[in-house]
Amino acid sequence: MKHAFFDPRLLTDRINAPTDRTLPIGFDRFSDGHPLSAAWERLEEHAPLPTQSHGFVAALADSMLTDARIDVFIARDRGRVAGLLPLCRDAGYFARLRQPGAREVFEPADALYTDEDAAHLLAAQIARQQRPVTLDRVPATSALVPALQAAMKGRGLVSVRPAVGCPTLALDATWHEPENRFNSGRRSDFRRAARRAAQHGNLFYEIIAPDPAEFDALFDEAIAVEIASWKREAGTAIASDPAKEAFFRAFFLRAAARGSLRIAFLRIDRRAIAMQLAIESGGRYWLFKIGYDEAFGKCSPGTLLMLHTVGHAARQGLTAYEMLGDVEPWIAELWTQDEHKTVKLRTYPFNPRGAVALAQDGGLWMRERLRAQRARP
Repeated sequence: MKHAFFDPRLLTDRINAPTDRTLPIGFDRFSDGHPLSAAWERLEEHAPLPTQSHGFVAALADSMLTDARIDVFIARDRGRVAGLLPLCRDAGYFARLRQPGAREVFEPADALYTDEDAAHLLAAQIARQQRPVTLDRVPATSALVPALQAAMKGRGLVSVRPAVGCPTLALDATWHEPENRFNSGRRSDFRRAARRAAQHGNLFYEIIAPDPAEFDALFDEAIAVEIASWKREAGTAIASDPAKEAFFRAFFLRAAARGSLRIAFLRIDRRAIAMQLAIESGGRYWLFKIGYDEAFGKCSPGTLLMLHTVGHAARQGLTAYEMLGDVEPWIAELWTQDEHKTVKLRTYPFNPRGAVALAQDGGLWMRERLRAQRARP
């Protein structure tokens, strides 16, 4: 029988802290079911991005970052975990701390924190360590940005530059039937594409929230559609890279277990000709991967499926349709020109590591400026 006067969860954030409060904790300490992992999951309630989840970093650690060291910086307020930030690094004295996933899958991420005070506590922990830090795609609104700028005063330099934004489409009742949001010419294009597709067979849309038992078969079907597109030649398809495939399989399997994964298909008869891999989180539809079979390219299957999922998301009462990749021309021309701004933040401590990092980046910035000048007419 459980005793009402003791709840072991009260110890969740107060055990297994390092003796030196400035030292990060190795990510291997955050195993599933461990109190530290539970503390992370508690902080996810404050996460604006699905890439801030424990599952995202765990999937990277088991696939694309197996040779990297991942440490988690912790901010504590009255003994309770109030903020954390995982950072990884390669081997070597001059290796920088960097944001997991930014280089590997080009996704934005941020620190987890309960409030601005927690962000400042976390920034102080990061500023005390001796390595340069690179955060490639951090939301421009992140409280960590000004907190790190303040924490590095007297300790080093900070660079904050614009990075690639993330397209976003605000949803409301006018998107319940998304075709009505477009002009007559676009609506005619959509109808023509649907007619062309229907010439091959019966069209069928589905959006599935798979459980873990169904996940593998549906994921395999989705990535088979993606590799039948131009992404195969470009080498960007999930199935083109075993480590990337292992990452997305592990990440989306965890999302399926939590009930947040959405796998969408456009089928002609039983054949899938377009797919999406997405997550519903925080009242938003987060689009991670899209793909279509190029054999049906004249039917615009990717556009037809997006029309369907945008309408579905709006009718479900979701507030936004988030496209996590780059701001590509087809998105701006057809769907939205709105975006979440992101920044690239870099720190350069006043030590040999910081000096080497600054020299490397200074040389890179100079080469980029010279290339841009030569490209001007």
